[in-house]
Amino acid sequence: MIAKKFPIHHLDQLSLLGHNDANLRQIERAIPVRITLRDGTLTVSGEEGDVRPASSALNELVQLAERGKAIEEADVATALGQVRRNGDSDDSNHGNGQGRARLVEAYDGAPGYSFDRKSVRARTPTQAIYLKALEQHDVVFGIGPAGTGKTYLAVAAAVAALRQKKVDRIILVRPAVEAGESLGFLPGDMQEKVDPYLRPMYDALADLMSYDKMRRFLEMGVIEIAPLAFMRGRTLHNAFIILDEAQNTTVRQMKMFLTRMGTDSRAVITGDLTQIDLKSADQSGLVRIQSILGHVPGIEFVYFHPEDVVRHRLVREIIHAFDVYHAKSEGKAEEGVGESLDPLAQVPPAAAAEGAEGEAVAAEGADPAAEGAPASPDDAAGPLA
Repeated sequence: MIAKKFPIHHLDQLSLLGHNDANLRQIERAIPVRITLRDGTLTVSGEEGDVRPASSALNELVQLAERGKAIEEADVATALGQVRRNGDSDDSNHGNGQGRARLVEAYDGAPGYSFDRKSVRARTPTQAIYLKALEQHDVVFGIGPAGTGKTYLAVAAAVAALRQKKVDRIILVRPAVEAGESLGFLPGDMQEKVDPYLRPMYDALADLMSYDKMRRFLEMGVIEIAPLAFMRGRTLHNAFIILDEAQNTTVRQMKMFLTRMGTDSRAVITGDLTQIDLKSADQSGLVRIQSILGHVPGIEFVYFHPEDVVRHRLVREIIHAFDVYHAKSEGKAEEGVGESLDPLAQVPPAAAAEGAEGEAVAAEGADPAAEGAPASPDDAAGPLA
């Protein structure tokens, strides 16, 4: 057993520890250590292999608190995720070009916005990196799981750019692809048919501005919300263009969208590689575009991870559990599931080999009379939709 101490006399303890020491309890749930506070000093005690990563995560949070930031649950999750991926190496990368000091450095210079209805700021370091990329680059890809704020922050940046007269209009685009179900005939005119697909865009706008202003901008064409198919043949000047749910585009559609950009325009493309509604994950333009445009100067890719989820804390756990499940199912037919960006979800080779050995033993002991029959109801049902 070892112990490591962190003096925090100079800090606002509530900002660092959270209500009822919730931030400390979150670390203890993730790593088997005990963290106590006595006389203005935090003590992390436990086995050396556990104290080291817990102390690294706590040190990152202390540095954030020293900058005046109130530590949130998402910050703790990010710090824990970073030390798990990076280990104790000082030159490790997170996937966004950031190393060990990533939490502190990420927030430096990150923009924040104040709107009619609310203020918007980065709640995780990756969100801070994303907001800075939206300010500095004309084409930005935000890739990661649901609930990380990819689309919401892009809409916030677009509304801020419109208000500052950096652009003349906002174009919000989504592919009209059904999410694993057949909706059949939809009544109404064309706008009424596509509105259900575009509803999340309306929701994001309504959260940032008054209903009257949003309606007026929509009627004037200052803000336009349209399905991707309506973009062909257009040239968009002085516009902030956002393509949401880009995992459901093909390479041809992605090329068509990106080549709509005119002078003084910006484009943001967001999507989740693990929720592809196309028949084959390999058809996704978002999957292939990384190798096509990854080397092009002026185009920025920002990758979100499960710890960047800012919805209910269980959403983060649900996403991680599904990533682990899909990693274990590698090699099996699984419609609509691309490669996860969560390295912690990857199945260790030993575990994969053990699983394969178990399947082989089960097959060897199978009843010869049942040969050719499905091994289980799951097998009979075929791949998951």
